[in-house]
Amino acid sequence: MNIMEVDEKQNERKKEVDQIANDSELDDDGKPKRTGTTWTSVAHIITAVIGAGVLTLPWVMAQMGWILGVSYILTIALVTLYTSNLLADCYRSPDPVTGERNHTYMEAVKNILGGRMYMICGIVQYANLSGAAIGYTITTSMSAVSIRKINCFHKRGTEYPCHFSNNPYMIGLGIVEIFLSQIPNFHKLSWLSIVAATTSFGYAFIGIGLSLATIIQGKGKSTYLIGGKEQFSGDRLWNMLIALGNCALASNYSLIAIDIQDSLKSTPPENKVMKMSNKIGILIMTIIFLLCACSGYAAFGSNTPGSILMGSGFKEPFWLVDLANVFIIVHLVGAYQVIVQPIFRVVEIFAGKMWSKSSFISREYSIGIGKMKSNFNFFRLIWRTIFVTLITVLAMAMPFFNDMLGLLGAMGYWPLTIYFPIAMYIAKEKMRRLTIKWFGLQSLNFIFMVVSLIAAIAAIHGLHEALHKYKPFMYKM
Repeated sequence: MNIMEVDEKQNERKKEVDQIANDSELDDDGKPKRTGTTWTSVAHIITAVIGAGVLTLPWVMAQMGWILGVSYILTIALVTLYTSNLLADCYRSPDPVTGERNHTYMEAVKNILGGRMYMICGIVQYANLSGAAIGYTITTSMSAVSIRKINCFHKRGTEYPCHFSNNPYMIGLGIVEIFLSQIPNFHKLSWLSIVAATTSFGYAFIGIGLSLATIIQGKGKSTYLIGGKEQFSGDRLWNMLIALGNCALASNYSLIAIDIQDSLKSTPPENKVMKMSNKIGILIMTIIFLLCACSGYAAFGSNTPGSILMGSGFKEPFWLVDLANVFIIVHLVGAYQVIVQPIFRVVEIFAGKMWSKSSFISREYSIGIGKMKSNFNFFRLIWRTIFVTLITVLAMAMPFFNDMLGLLGAMGYWPLTIYFPIAMYIAKEKMRRLTIKWFGLQSLNFIFMVVSLIAAIAAIHGLHEALHKYKPFMYKM
């Protein structure tokens, strides 16, 4: 088959797709028409990246110092943008514009790299998504406790031992998420992502504003170009390694990138829209990350807390810090759903294929209150409730913030943001081994594999130490 024939077939395929799109309410794959745009996908990206990790970035800076901290944040942003654009071309294959859709990250890996990589990708992706849900549960409960602590300090003074259990707030979040988890699919989440993205800007800028106010008032602490005053201690080294994972986690959205792209309209081509969304989202992310990291570090210096808006961070003005923590809670309630929808989706697709004739699996029931109507499904109701309950129990068992975030970042960033996008790009382009570009891509792959390994080792060490200090299910902040 020559190039002309391939071009003609691609043109015919595009005409068929356009005809289907014009003649019905279905897309070319028989599913309801997608309505996503550049801005809805940017909202999803911002919801994913400006979340649990952004308020830890001043702590990251405190471990690394100005030079290493700023350089690492910029490096992570550039690498994430590059590999996310490679991933955007994997949504359709073999052609990125007219090829068949890959509805999930795993499906893209299976069609491009084969079944073995498909299984490895599935284990890594869904373990990381589940871990992120645990991290969000921990962070949300810490924000709720922070509101009580700050109000307690305001009434009784900062010397009063204000300690509260996280468990009631984790349970409360679990109940809320059980109800929200009945939203059928990712395409129905745009409104939730927009609300979550808006509140994420709110608490990020409150943190930045309080940090800048502290600096302007001359209350900022001493900072260092590289590391801190304890840079040669064993604890400082472990913390620097954990910081690598925290920063990676803060910028990682590759694990849901295909799901975001699958919500976009067919025209203009999804890969072009997604690449533009990547640029806008990562630019916004980088600006906010640098503002938060630099201002927070300048305000607190080497003693920067794990999160500048939680218990050991800012305490006054108490009403503004309370508002910021309310924003965090609202944001993470929405971000939780963005993160777990791919897990819900893959399990329900698998169940539908295995038991296609079961009404328990497939039948939808309509319910309505006045003009409000919704659908529910018994399998979706039961399985999603079990999943959210399990996540809540695991979060209650190990509420150790920075070490948990570091481990999640180390687990997910390299394989999902670096390895698989590069491997799929090499396979799609049929790139020859040992060429300059191949060598460059593999070098990038190797460097971040090493970074992820040492960050994971440091995070596991931190969790081990934390488990010796606190008893599971009895943690108080």
